[in-house]
Formats: sequence, C-alpha cells, structure tokens
Amino acid sequence: MSDFGKLLEHLGQSGVAQNLSPPLQTGLFLGALALLPAALVSLTAFTRIVIVLSFLRRAVTAQEIPPNMVTIGLALFLTFFVMGPTWEEISAKGLTPYLDGKMSGVAAFEQGTNALHKFMLRQTRRQDLALFLHMAHVTTVKEPADTPFRVLVPAFMISELKTAFIMGFSIYLPFLVVDLVVASVLTSMGMVMMPPVVISAPFKILLFVIADGWHLVARALSLSFH
Repeated sequence: MSDFGKLLEHLGQSGVAQNLSPPLQTGLFLGALALLPAALVSLTAFTRIVIVLSFLRRAVTAQEIPPNMVTIGLALFLTFFVMGPTWEEISAKGLTPYLDGKMSGVAAFEQGTNALHKFMLRQTRRQDLALFLHMAHVTTVKEPADTPFRVLVPAFMISELKTAFIMGFSIYLPFLVVDLVVASVLTSMGMVMMPPVVISAPFKILLFVIADGWHLVARALSLSFH
C-alpha cells in the first residue's frame, strides 16, 4: 500500500474525516476540484492529444481556426474516448464496489490507482522511467509495476511530450513541402516580395480537406495509445 493509502486508512480509522466541520469539508472538496485540471493534464492522454492538435493548426497555417475552445473540446472528448477502458476498469474494480459498500475507501482508491498506473506504464518509455528512478535514488523497484507514482508521473509526462512532438513533426512535413513548392514558384516568377504563406495557405487547407485530415488525425491519435 502506498504512503497516501496508509494515510487515508489512518484518517478513516481515527474518524478524522467525519469529525471535520461542514465548511472545512466543503473547502477540502473544492480544493480537490482545483486539482482536477492538473490531474487531467498529468495522468491522462490529454497532453499528447492537445499538443498534436496544436501542431496541426499551425501546420495548416490557420492560427485561430479552429478556435481554442473547439481544439480543447475535441482534445477533451478524444481523451474521454482513449481513457474509456481505463476509467471503466476504475469504476468496475474500485468505485462501484465502494458505492455498494463491498469495499473500503482505501481499497477502492488502491484499485483505481492500479488501473491508472497500468495505463501510464504502457505509454512510458523505459529510458524515461530509468532516468527518474535514478534521480530519485529508488533501488527497490524490481519490476515496472512497482514504480511509485512520484516517479511514474514525470516519466509519463516527458514520454508523452516526446511522442506528441514526433507526431507533430510528421504532420508538419507534407505542409512544409507545399510551402517550398509555392516559394519556388513565386521566386521563379520574380514575385519575391509576396509572402509565400498567402498563396500556400489555401492549398494546404485544400490538401487537408481532400485527404480527410481530421479522420486521419483522430485515428492516428487513438491508435497511438494501443
């Protein structure tokens, strides 16, 4: 059991949580809600998805299209789609037994974090995991499944960043070719003062639409987590 799980067990056994005043309980609840955005970014597929979508928008040279609200919304619901099996496992093994009174809060928390732990391990590169294990001076880990959360989370995040940048680079390449072709044509015509992006932007949007780009990007992002 993790140190945090032991703390929860101690609080539950001592009745501290039940003895808190309602305003303090409300404050703790609101404080936990404030941590949800950080958990969404740090513990799920959201980081990779939103970075790739941002790369795509820049590659198409549509700086404000789609708007930020649309990009974040698409990234959020793609995250729900990708994380669906993990959240179903958390619900089946932890949340539902706890709500039915068949499992203590500490045991439910452990089951839920184990499911999330497995997802994050699958997406984390071994060299990133080894880096943070070395820097944390953790020598008791015999298997990746034994990695503590304080080591796994930063390793998972830098793995996600690298994967997102690799995918973003792959998206940039075909649009870069369009820019080079347009720049060469304008130079050969003597129109060196005209910015190539003015001419290339419509062609890049047309290329993206003809290739059914949103379908391809959504499919690539979803399959990248398998």
